[in-house]
Amino acid sequence: MLAKNRAIEWHLNFKLPAASTLLAISLLFPASAACSNSTATQVDLIIEDGIILTVDSDNTVYRRGFIAIRDGLIAGVGPISERDQFIADDVLNVDGDIVMPGLINGHTHASMTVFRSLADDVEDRLHNYVFPLESKLVSREMVRVGARLANLEMIKGGVTTYADMYYFEDVVAETVDEAGMRAVLGETVIEFPVADAENADAGIDYAIQFINKYKNHALITPAFAPHAPYTNTTETLQEITRLSKLMDVPVLIHLAESEKERLSILERSGMSPIQYMDSIEALHDRVIAAHVVFANASDIEILFQHSVGVSHNLSSNLKSAKGISPAMAMVKRGVRIGLGTDGPMSSNSLSTLSELNIVAKVHKLNSTSASAISSLQVVRMATIGGAAALHMDDEIGSIENGKFADIIVIDSKAANTAPVYNPYSVVVYGANPSNVKHSIINGRFVMKNRSLLTLDQDEILDAANDYMKQVTAVLTDMALEIQ
Repeated sequence: MLAKNRAIEWHLNFKLPAASTLLAISLLFPASAACSNSTATQVDLIIEDGIILTVDSDNTVYRRGFIAIRDGLIAGVGPISERDQFIADDVLNVDGDIVMPGLINGHTHASMTVFRSLADDVEDRLHNYVFPLESKLVSREMVRVGARLANLEMIKGGVTTYADMYYFEDVVAETVDEAGMRAVLGETVIEFPVADAENADAGIDYAIQFINKYKNHALITPAFAPHAPYTNTTETLQEITRLSKLMDVPVLIHLAESEKERLSILERSGMSPIQYMDSIEALHDRVIAAHVVFANASDIEILFQHSVGVSHNLSSNLKSAKGISPAMAMVKRGVRIGLGTDGPMSSNSLSTLSELNIVAKVHKLNSTSASAISSLQVVRMATIGGAAALHMDDEIGSIENGKFADIIVIDSKAANTAPVYNPYSVVVYGANPSNVKHSIINGRFVMKNRSLLTLDQDEILDAANDYMKQVTAVLTDMALEIQ
C-alpha cells in the first residue's frame, strides 16, 4: 500500500473559476501525437470517451477523456487524443457520461440499516430510543444483516470508501471484503456494557484483536472508535491514543456533536470538547472526528494544528436539530474535511451523493450568499476532501496516476442530468444515486450498468426484511412505539 500522507496542512479553500475559465478547463485537450498499437502499454481496463473530473490539484477536466487502469491503480489519464498510448482487452466506452473519483462516506454506523425509519421524530433519540433498542438487539447476526444492506446501498449510490463505527466490526469487515469495498472500520469503545464488551477495557481488547487481524488487509483499515469524550473517561481516551500511535491505526470519534456532550465536558474539565481532547493529548494526525457542530475559531485552529480529519454530517445534524457545523470556516482554515451521512437511523440515507445538494444549499442559506460555496468545492469535499479527512489522500480521492482506481460513472443523459454544461453542477444539483451506472473499486468492477457483481441484492433485501420481525417483537416487549 502506498505510504500515508502525514502533512499537517491541507487546503480545500479555492474559488470556482469564472464561467469562461471553467469552459476552457472543461474543453482541455493537450496536444499529443497518438502512439501506434505496437508501442502501446498493455493495461487491464480502459474507460474512454467520458467527461473526466480528475479532482486533482488543478481541478483538471477532460471533456472527452480516458483512464487506463492496471493492477488496481490508475496508469494513465488524459484527453482522448492520448488514448492510443494504452491497449486493453477490457474497454468501457461511456459515451459522454461523467467519470469521477468514487465518493467517500466519512462517517456512518452501517449495520443500523435494520433500524431505519424507527423513531425519526423522537427527542434525544440516542438515549431515549437507540441505546435501549441496541441493548436488546445488537448481535453478530444483526451486524451482518445490516452491514450487507448498507454495502448494497452505498455501492449503488457511488460510495467506494466509507468509515464505520459500530460493534462486532470484524463482522462488518467480512461483509466489506465480500462487497469488494474500501473501508476504515472502527471498533466502538464505550464505558457502559454493550453487546461485544462489558466495559471500555474489554472494548479496547476486542479492538486490538480486530486490528491485529485486519492490519495488513488491502482494502480494510482497522481502527479504534471511542464513542465520544463524554461516554469515555480521560484515562480510556489517553490509552486509546497511546495504542493508536503504537499500532499506527486511526481513531474514529464523535466530537463536539451535541449540547449534551458540550455541557458534560464543560462540567468535567471547564473546557469545550475539542479543547479538552487537546488538553489530554488525545488529538493527533490519525484522529477522524465526526460532526464537529460546536466549534469556535479556537477549536478549529486546534483541529488544524493537529491535522485532525473531520466528517461533516449535515443531513443528520439537521434532522436531529443539533445545529449546523461551521464547515465553511474549517474549509477556509484548511482543516481536512469531508462529508458523511452518519448512520441510517440518523439521516436515513447512506448516499454521499444525496448529501451534496443539501450541503451546497444549506451553507449558501446559512451565509446568505449564493456564492458561499461552489459545486466544485462540494464535489471536492465528497472526494479528495473525504480522502484527506481519512488521511488517505495520497491513495484515493482523485483520478491521478499511481492512485488506486476507485472510480464511478454517472449517467449524463438521464432526464435529471442532461444537458451537461457544468459537470460539477450536474453532480451536485441534478444527479441522484440511481444515476450511478458503474462503480470500480481497486480496479475491479463492483457494479456495471447498475448490475451488482459482488452482492446478491434480492438475498440481502430478503434477509433485512425478515430481520424486521425480530426488531418488531423486541419493540413490543420493550413497550417502545414504532414511531
